[in-house]
Amino acid sequence: MNIEMKDLGLNDFFLKEAKHFEGFHVGRVSSLSKGIYKLITDQGELKAEVSGKFRFKATGARDYPTVGDFVMIKRADGNSIIHHVLSRKSLLVRKEAGMTQETQLIAANIDKIFICMSLNNDFNIRRMERYLSIAWDSEAVPVIVLTKADLCENVEAMLEEVSKISIGVDVIVTSSVDNEGYEPIKNYLSGGQTVAFIGSSGVGKSTLINALLGQELIETRGLRNDDKGKHTTTRRELFMIEDLGVVIDTPGMRELGVQSVDLSKSFSDIDALTKQCKFKDCQHKSEPGCAVQQAITNGELSNNRLQSYQKLEREAKHAELKAESREKERLKDRLDNLRETKRIRKAAKAKNRRR
Repeated sequence: MNIEMKDLGLNDFFLKEAKHFEGFHVGRVSSLSKGIYKLITDQGELKAEVSGKFRFKATGARDYPTVGDFVMIKRADGNSIIHHVLSRKSLLVRKEAGMTQETQLIAANIDKIFICMSLNNDFNIRRMERYLSIAWDSEAVPVIVLTKADLCENVEAMLEEVSKISIGVDVIVTSSVDNEGYEPIKNYLSGGQTVAFIGSSGVGKSTLINALLGQELIETRGLRNDDKGKHTTTRRELFMIEDLGVVIDTPGMRELGVQSVDLSKSFSDIDALTKQCKFKDCQHKSEPGCAVQQAITNGELSNNRLQSYQKLEREAKHAELKAESREKERLKDRLDNLRETKRIRKAAKAKNRRR
C-alpha cells in the first residue's frame, strides 16, 4: 500500500532536515507501546525501536519519539531502527498530576488542538483553563469543542461561561444525536494538517473521531451513573482521514499539572490588567493602584479566575525550579563521570610507565 506522505503532514519544514540523512527513510509515529513504535511510511505501516546509540545519547523524555513525530529509520527484517527524530514544529506536553515532576509527551507536530469538554456534569471551567494553558504553550492553535449538547438544558449559559476564559479561541458545539451534530468539526480539518483531541475521559473524543473516520475504529462506552464518561482510550493513536488530514486520539486527562508555561495567552485578560497596575511587582492583593483588584470590584473579572491564574503560575514556577535543579544534577553527574574516567586513564598510564 503506497501512502502520500504529504497527506500525512510531511512538508518542507521536515523535508529540509530529512535530506541530510541519505539512505534513511521517513516514518511518522502513529502509536507506541513498551518501547515499540508503530510507524506509517510511504509503503505502509511497520514497527520500529530506537537504536542503542539513540538511547545512550538521550537525556530525557523529550528526546524520545512520541505520537506525531517524524523519524528517520533504517529498515530491517525485524523491527526497523529509529536513528533520529526530526525537529518538531509543535509539542504538547503535560506534567503528570501530583508530586512527581515527570514530563509526559502527548503529541508532536500538531496544527490544532481540540479541547473537548462535555456539557453535562463533567463541565469544569477551571480545568478548561489548564487545558488552554498547555495547548497555547504547545505552539499549536487551540479550539474548544463542547460535546453532548443534547444532554444540556442551558447551552447558552455555559457558552457564556466559556467565552469569558477563552479569549481569541474558537468554540464549537456538537451533539451526538445524529451525524450532522459533528459537521462543524470538519471545517477545521484539511489535508496535510494534524489535529489532536484532548479532554477528560468519556467526553466523546473517540466518538467524534469515529464519526470523522466513518467507521467504529475506536471503542467507545457509555456514561457512568454520575453522568460522567467511562475511560476507554488507553493510548495515544494517530489516524489518517481521507482528504481531512490526520487526527490524534489521546487518553482522558481528568487531572493535569502544568510545567513552565506562558499564561499570557490563556489568561490574556489578566495579563492586560497586570500591565496597568501601579507597581510592576504587584501581587494583586491589597496594593494601591492594582488594576486586577479594581476589575474584580467592578465585576469585570471573577476572583475565582484570578485564584486559578495564581495557582497555575505557582505550579509553573515550581516546575521550572525543579527542572533547573534536575539539570544541575545531570551536569554534576556527567562531570563526576568525566573526572572518574580521567582518573582511571591516568592511573592506567602510570601503571604502564612503571612496567
